[in-house]
Amino acid sequence: MRGIALAARPQRGARRAGRIAKPKVFVTSDDADVLASLKFVLGAAGFEVRTFLTGPALLASRSKRDADCFILPHKMRGMDGLELARRLRGAKITAPIVLMTGFPGVGLEAAANAAGVGRVSLTPHVDEELIRSVTLAIGERRGRSNLRASP
Repeated sequence: MRGIALAARPQRGARRAGRIAKPKVFVTSDDADVLASLKFVLGAAGFEVRTFLTGPALLASRSKRDADCFILPHKMRGMDGLELARRLRGAKITAPIVLMTGFPGVGLEAAANAAGVGRVSLTPHVDEELIRSVTLAIGERRGRSNLRASP
């Protein structure tokens, strides 16, 4: 698995108690095992990870505006990832969104883009593909490549 190299240069507000803050990734899934796995993989790659079992739980979180990136599943009981993305954008939250799917289909990219999703990642390639997608999304948002996938 490829890791994430954090640049030595901190972003505004990134220092906490003399340390450079890790990028914050908020992950939603209705499957607790998937959440635990993603928290482990992303944490090992250098991200601070917060997890949520439902879309409404994420929307109710007071810290949702602190996220550097969101990972949402396409299919989820109750509110699906596209609806959750629309609601985040409706709340004026601008952090990038990566949509995970095991069901790529005709029109999904267009529907995802319309909902405010920046990247779609296939779930069979969770480790490297998802880390790459999150890293690129955060780097694009910050306007410079202070995060880079290591070889």
